[in-house]
Amino acid sequence: MEETYIVNGQVYINRRFEKKMLCLRDGKLQVLGLGAPILGGARVVDAAGKRVIPGFIDVHTHGAVGVDVNSASAEDLERISRFFAGNGTTSWLCSVLTDTVEQTEWCIDQFKAHRAGEQTTSELLGIHLEGPFLASEYKGAMPEHLLRKGDPELLRSYQERAEGNIRYITVSPEVEGVVDIIPTARELGIVTAIGHSGASYETSMKAIQRGVEAATHTFNAMGLLHQHRPAIMGAVLESDVYCEMICDGRHLHPGVVRLLIKTKGLDKVVAITDSIMAAGLPDGNYRLGVNEVVVEDGDAKLASTGVRAGSTLTQDAALRNLLAFTGRPMEELVPVLTENPAKLIGVFDRKGSISDGKDADLVVLDEEDRVDMVFIRGRLLNK
Repeated sequence: MEETYIVNGQVYINRRFEKKMLCLRDGKLQVLGLGAPILGGARVVDAAGKRVIPGFIDVHTHGAVGVDVNSASAEDLERISRFFAGNGTTSWLCSVLTDTVEQTEWCIDQFKAHRAGEQTTSELLGIHLEGPFLASEYKGAMPEHLLRKGDPELLRSYQERAEGNIRYITVSPEVEGVVDIIPTARELGIVTAIGHSGASYETSMKAIQRGVEAATHTFNAMGLLHQHRPAIMGAVLESDVYCEMICDGRHLHPGVVRLLIKTKGLDKVVAITDSIMAAGLPDGNYRLGVNEVVVEDGDAKLASTGVRAGSTLTQDAALRNLLAFTGRPMEELVPVLTENPAKLIGVFDRKGSISDGKDADLVVLDEEDRVDMVFIRGRLLNK
């Protein structure tokens, strides 16, 4: 039988911090009033002076600690999960960069093998396909020769192989056939984001009207706003789609982070890492899919072109950056890493907030907003 925990502290509930007791039992949460009787045998965790928030959810990451998702075995995926857990990310999607059909299918098979085992660290919720239906002009780190026009049958075959576990896909709406596969993706249970794109405002709005729900690493690898040609940037800012943002201080200037939050509102921004295998490791030479990447001063760039290629960010660092960039209080920023991504990928029924019956995924932050303890489905992570 799993150990039962009682956690006392300032708990993030209903978008504010309240002095509460939490019972973590059988992997689920129960919110208790102060002074409630404590179950016999429960282990009491006193988080006085600390803050208890939901576990972070990263919907866009390509790896960490020397593991690249595109070449990660089931065991390698567990290495990433353990690293993420230690930094407060209790759930994530593995982002598969555009690759050959055979390699993409292999990645799907490794995901399934990982999910078939016992997940004791960060929960791998599903797959994010970043491509292959992307524009070559804004390809970033995508191998151009592997980019494709919209192909609903290929998407169906991937989702069938994944047994319904592809939750998220990035597409470029100007690519032939892409606007027409957006309803197919929705039918298959896949949330669609637009990015790596120079699409016009009109084409982007058409894609949004057909079911797009997010923008991938907003402002990066996309056509920017012009007063006469709003482009994809104008469409995602004006509409109600979620906007991913990489808050490492490199991909977005702090002023742009503030502008994005002010424009979209805190309910429609999602903090991602877009991390690569170099996360958690020193500067050096790494890979991102088929690409050689050089990391200098923590900044990842393609060796061939110098184009930025993902990040070395972790979500706990992203939270501290957001606090510094915006000057906003913690209680306003927590949903950006928890509630919003849970709603985006359809897991808010069990993730993303602290309430009765939800998964007992918690992060305890110390006085300096650093991760002190992590609970994953009711288990205390041993760092």
